[in-house]
Amino acid sequence: MTTSASSEPYAPGPLLQGIDSPADVRKLADEALEPLASEIRNTLITSLSRTGGHLGPNLGVVELSIALHRVFHTPEDKIVFDVAHQGYVHKMLTGRAKQIDTIRTYKGLNGFLLRTESEHDAYGAGHAGTALSAALGMAAARDLAGHDNHVIAVAGDAAFTCGPTLEALNNIAETTRRFIVVLNDNEWSIDKNVGAIARYFNDLQTHHTFSAVRAKAAEFVEKVAGKAARTLAHKVEEGAKNLLFPNVLFEKFGLRYFGPIDGHDLPLLVRTFEHLKTLHEPVVLHIITEKGRGYQPAIDNPGKFHGLGTYQINDGSTGSSPTPTCSEIFGRTVTDLAKDDPKVVAITAAMPGGTKLDIFKNELPDRYFDVGIAEEHAALFACGLATEGFRPFLAIYSTFMQRAYDMIIHDIALQNLPVRLCMDRGGLSGDDGPTHHGLFDIGYLRHIPGLIHMQPKDEDEFVDMIHTMAAYDDGPTAIRYPRGAIRGTKIKDKPVLLEIGKAEVVSEGNDVALFGLGTMFEMAEETKALLEAKGFSVSLINPRFIKPMDTAVIEEHARKCRVVCTFEDHVLMHGFGAAVIEHLHDAGIHTPVERIGWPDEFIEHGKPEILRDLHGLTAEAAMVKILHHLG
Repeated sequence: MTTSASSEPYAPGPLLQGIDSPADVRKLADEALEPLASEIRNTLITSLSRTGGHLGPNLGVVELSIALHRVFHTPEDKIVFDVAHQGYVHKMLTGRAKQIDTIRTYKGLNGFLLRTESEHDAYGAGHAGTALSAALGMAAARDLAGHDNHVIAVAGDAAFTCGPTLEALNNIAETTRRFIVVLNDNEWSIDKNVGAIARYFNDLQTHHTFSAVRAKAAEFVEKVAGKAARTLAHKVEEGAKNLLFPNVLFEKFGLRYFGPIDGHDLPLLVRTFEHLKTLHEPVVLHIITEKGRGYQPAIDNPGKFHGLGTYQINDGSTGSSPTPTCSEIFGRTVTDLAKDDPKVVAITAAMPGGTKLDIFKNELPDRYFDVGIAEEHAALFACGLATEGFRPFLAIYSTFMQRAYDMIIHDIALQNLPVRLCMDRGGLSGDDGPTHHGLFDIGYLRHIPGLIHMQPKDEDEFVDMIHTMAAYDDGPTAIRYPRGAIRGTKIKDKPVLLEIGKAEVVSEGNDVALFGLGTMFEMAEETKALLEAKGFSVSLINPRFIKPMDTAVIEEHARKCRVVCTFEDHVLMHGFGAAVIEHLHDAGIHTPVERIGWPDEFIEHGKPEILRDLHGLTAEAAMVKILHHLG
């Protein structure tokens, strides 16, 4: 195996080469399944070293994916993966193995499942907690139509801390008689799982008082595996994870519980699924898997290898960024603020590494809260802290903050609570695609009364904004910032508090006014240079505040300039540019406004520079639009 990424296309092994559909998996001899699993792992490790992706989760579900396609017949049978970042193996077994080295690249395979990509992708998702509800809807549709296919929901243990999963569990037994839930238990989401449910699953794995159920366990093993496997029953005494154990939680929901079993024992998985498909009752199969299995760097650092960019195969090392990312700056700044202010607390929803609140966790653990994949609860929890005089910083990716939308309106804004919404990945999220692009938060926040929303043009201003949020106790605030770095700007020693709603006028001109919001300020600068090269006089403004906008600056420049152009890393529909147009209309100012931003559609995955060029988010495209008005 090579030790570094190569530009040569990667060819799957001979077994994978012969799999063009799940039917080919079912044709393989039993003794070929373990070699197939090895080929799949080698393919994942090698191909993802070139493209990046969700390596750890997929290495953990190789045997599970093979067993599912060995026993069930997609697309007739429906396999619904929660989040679907662990769907790479499924893709490879459903005719896409030869394309796996294109995953997460422009025009290549998507990093999640897409119904438009394959008929075998029963449901597309990129957020946790969707599988059980969606699969239950498919089971209900099957029952109504009088069909006989199987529906299987595959969800990680972290998804069971998610509200929709628990809501679905409450309805399964009342809705259908044939339904299979696979609980893939590896003790991780992106970071280590937290909370009572995570501890409960861990207790099931490590419990040693199994003697009372030995007879029942042996009966199950014999039924599934035959008398020869009856000897497995003695492993109950050792706390093994491959036998039946009656589980109170799931049985109270009306699901018959099987497990925990070894999720890497392919023959046992196949036999178990063959048995479960004969049952006419809702069941849950609890399997124990190892995240990153087969690749030691991923086992040693499961958080890093949940999802990452390119890496060296031999040791899993990745290139370091020459400048700190916004996430790192955020984590460091909030931690330093909290050291000076005992009222500052930090909250995340299962993403301490992604938001870099792990810095806060390590240095101030008593005021750090990870609530698991439970964004709605996180927002309400922050409200409770705010009512008691604390200053909560709630760090959630923009795309996941959508899940707490009702709480932002009903609980935070309506009560005017000083909760600080910190939206990482605000803007394009590149290779992750439409489920992860943070292109909608301006639209879903700017109409909420009393909420302050801002975006920095560089790292130094970012720190100023965090300090401004910390000092503001008169209501809710929000900040959006991108994945990675902005410009690599040096941060001054002493941050300053910004005047709420005040823009920064960088230069004055009389022909064109350019408003470059956040990360798009640099594109506005480039546009200014292009226009000035043609002899035009250009104003350049850093808006800073999405809400409240600096309406005085907007009106002043719209009155004196011949055209206004706004730039934003957000959809144009209900975005910052739309807010500018609305205000100028209401003010009776009819200066034409051109907008640079994303169109009214879900943006595909790919490198940001490719997507921006494709959709006209460039300085050249902006100049063409502006020149149309200048004549």
